[in-house]
Amino acid sequence: MIEISLGKMVLLALIALIVLGPEKLPGAARTAGALLRRVRSGWDNVRAEVERELEIEEIRRAAREAAAQAETAQTAMKDTLQQVHQPLAEAAAMIKDAPPGVASTDIAHDITLDEPASQMQAELPLGVPPAAPSTTREASHGGA
Repeated sequence: MIEISLGKMVLLALIALIVLGPEKLPGAARTAGALLRRVRSGWDNVRAEVERELEIEEIRRAAREAAAQAETAQTAMKDTLQQVHQPLAEAAAMIKDAPPGVASTDIAHDITLDEPASQMQAELPLGVPPAAPSTTREASHGGA
């Protein structure tokens, strides 16, 4: 801010004493002190407000970054879920669209998955009823 040395202060006091006289000098000094306090207070308030705005902007930036990361994670999760549900939906469609003489367990055994058909049926999407155990498999294969 403004730097005033001791020599400059003495020079200002001497000029003020000559210009204002000894009667008005104390009042002028009080007024100058009050004005200086107001200027410093105003400057401190402006500086605090700027710092507060910078902190708020930094918080907003961090929030935007967190929202972008959350959106990326959500998109990745949706893609993964879609990859998991697609084979299950295809299997459910095959079981649903099976001809009347073919048991759903025959179709489930034809699907090449790592899980047994009973586990696959337990994980079918909602709305697809699990296949009921049927003896049509033995009948279609000759009884044994």
